[in-house]
Amino acid sequence: MKTHLRANRVAELIQRKIAGILIKKISDPRLCSATITAVKMTADLKIAKIYFTTSENFKKKEILKAFNKASGFIKRNLAKHIETRYMPELRFYYDETFEYSRHIEKILKNLTPETYKNDDT
Repeated sequence: MKTHLRANRVAELIQRKIAGILIKKISDPRLCSATITAVKMTADLKIAKIYFTTSENFKKKEILKAFNKASGFIKRNLAKHIETRYMPELRFYYDETFEYSRHIEKILKNLTPETYKNDDT
């Protein structure tokens, strides 16, 4: 339980700090358009799974490539603000949640009252 709480606190700190790094220290337009939506830590704090989304029309693969290229820079900047025994490995993932919710919303908007009618009546 205690480990879980620490992992959550470290994840929240990493999320805030990476967001700040993206705003203040990154000049790559692909990364400047990214928003960090979540960070999930492993229980041993050795891996940080960082989820992002973007409002720009960059391809997901381009942004992922840019994050992987900048991960060393981001990690060095994080190390200045995070006090852990080991600096976690940063792994970046595109967050599909928003696209999925837009898709569901579109489906729901297209439903009509006829959709709900039961053919057996």
